[in-house]
Amino acid sequence: MRIGITCNIQGESPAAARGPDDAEEEFDKPETVESVAATLRGLGHEVAVLGDGRELLRRLLDRPPEFVFNFAEGTGVSRSREARVPAVLEMLGIPYSGSDPLALAVTLDKDCCKRVVQSAGVKTPRWRTVGSGQWAVGSEELEEAGLDFPLIVKPAYEGSSKGIRSKCLAESGAELGAVLGELLETYRQPVLVEEFIAGDEVTVGVVGNDPPRVLGAMKILPADAAERHRFVYSLEVKRDWQRRVRYESPAKIEPDVLARVERAALAAYRVLGCSDVSRLDFRIRDGEPYLLEVNPLPGLSPETGDLVLLAAGYGVSHRALVEMIFDAACRRHGLESRTESRHSSNS
Repeated sequence: MRIGITCNIQGESPAAARGPDDAEEEFDKPETVESVAATLRGLGHEVAVLGDGRELLRRLLDRPPEFVFNFAEGTGVSRSREARVPAVLEMLGIPYSGSDPLALAVTLDKDCCKRVVQSAGVKTPRWRTVGSGQWAVGSEELEEAGLDFPLIVKPAYEGSSKGIRSKCLAESGAELGAVLGELLETYRQPVLVEEFIAGDEVTVGVVGNDPPRVLGAMKILPADAAERHRFVYSLEVKRDWQRRVRYESPAKIEPDVLARVERAALAAYRVLGCSDVSRLDFRIRDGEPYLLEVNPLPGLSPETGDLVLLAAGYGVSHRALVEMIFDAACRRHGLESRTESRHSSNS
């Protein structure tokens, strides 16, 4: 097949360069894009990197690919930015990997995502969304929402810990007001004020369709055990992960708790309508998992992608992970991938 890769590459978006210093945090390095392309070429496909934006539209119209491997995050602050590429592909009748426009839009909007997963019985931390015209949250409003300090404050429409710094864990009204005002001004979108769940952070990989399955679970732990109960997987921590983070894959979790986490991950994946792959982040308190967010476009960096690190702990290489996602998408679209053909010939 002729496969196109849709993506955002660091350093190639003038608009992002004018934003905050983490404006391109979700974007991929050229090496990541090439590693995915190399895997698909290794399966015998012709691969072209299509990018995103106007150039992508021109390329799709000039020479439509037969299939698109999509991990474009989109630019700007729109809660629908991740949905743009699959919406265009559906309009043009081009099959693609990953979730559809609705799932991508809902999962990017943290408030909306929480409401949907709660309908399936999945627990999330209590929260309140603060709009652009509101620069403070009073004690009565916090009490009404069932919130008490400490609180975590984050942009409502971002991923990859964009906007989440260590100072976003607010211990008082004064700290909450300061970080709230800064995030509203910098990121130009609503802000989530959320209950802080003191407990281990666990990320779960889910792959496939009809039925999806759990690939595995990984704990994300601070290198300094003393920070465990106030640990925030913030931007500063992610940028210094080799010194400040310890990844435990497979996660060492009691079997009954692990079963709860996996059930919650699959329930959220299904109710949100995710396809092919997602990474779901939880905090665990008193044995109960609380969903933080869902990442239907998980990072695939061979060195730093959380899903890639998780998979490696289960003996799944980067190449095998990309093949797994591609196979799931091909089956969903009724296409035969070279990987399937190879497996059939070996059986």
